[in-house]
Amino acid sequence: MNAIPDLFANQAITLASATDLAGFRQHARRLLTGHIAPDNVSWHCLDARTPDLFANPADAAPDTPKPVNEGPCINVPPDFLALCKTVILHRDPRRFGLMYRLLWRLQHEPGLRHDTMDPDHIDAQHLAQAVRRDTHKMKAFVRFRTLEDDAFRTRPLDGPLHVAWFEPEHHIVEAIAPFFIRRFTQMRWAILTPERCVAWDGGKTTFGPGAHKEDAPPPDAGEQLWLTYYQHIFNPARLKLKMMQKEMPRRYWHNLPEAQFISALSAGAAQRQSHMLADAPSLPKRRVPVFRATGEAAARLQALPTTPPAAADQIAIN
Repeated sequence: MNAIPDLFANQAITLASATDLAGFRQHARRLLTGHIAPDNVSWHCLDARTPDLFANPADAAPDTPKPVNEGPCINVPPDFLALCKTVILHRDPRRFGLMYRLLWRLQHEPGLRHDTMDPDHIDAQHLAQAVRRDTHKMKAFVRFRTLEDDAFRTRPLDGPLHVAWFEPEHHIVEAIAPFFIRRFTQMRWAILTPERCVAWDGGKTTFGPGAHKEDAPPPDAGEQLWLTYYQHIFNPARLKLKMMQKEMPRRYWHNLPEAQFISALSAGAAQRQSHMLADAPSLPKRRVPVFRATGEAAARLQALPTTPPAAADQIAIN
């Protein structure tokens, strides 16, 4: 029996991590240059929580891409790399196969780049949108608590360590770290998540394995001030519960300190609003002081003509 040609052989690719963009690009270029169709490739990640049931434990190591001979230039639309960079942060295990299939099709179907309604293209856009939404939520819902660690006790002028616990839906921790570095450059902080942790000491970023919620510090005095402030700024007249739940989905509530008051504040919103409408309008307590001219200013004001405006207009017209 003749051996199956390599062109049609199944190839299992193991990437170094769930966000190994560099490894994916190298392997994709090699596969594309070797004319390996997407259906003949399976993609795996070394740090995947659910390993391939049929994988050999001895093969649990990232594949080193073989050198690619110089071949024809691979042309893709300008936004394809940005799309790929975002899509691979999604948790969907199909993401690498999807992006390689799109890359393959872009080389064999020139019209695909103009077909925005193509199912693969739409699928990739949906994955990218989910990652962007998760990134936005992490920026909005991270809540730090202070911790007086050993570094603070040694150098108190550097300030305490600020620690936050968050549960992102996708692999976004490393991608979002630069945002928090820019925003909190002057303070030491750490963000713990179940899959990946990141810390900033004021000059260096450190990434580590996942943590548990119990590893984060308990509530502190600063959090209590925030909760008091949150209750005082609540405006029942502006409450739109459905819109609020759209922007702040319930899956995030258990990690938000202020979420414990949402149900009670929402339940009493109608009554508080009716009381606000029934109350008489209040007069402003701050009064603008009356300007009183003195010295030369007072003399100039007294020297001004006292002709009424209407009479002055009449004189000007005549």
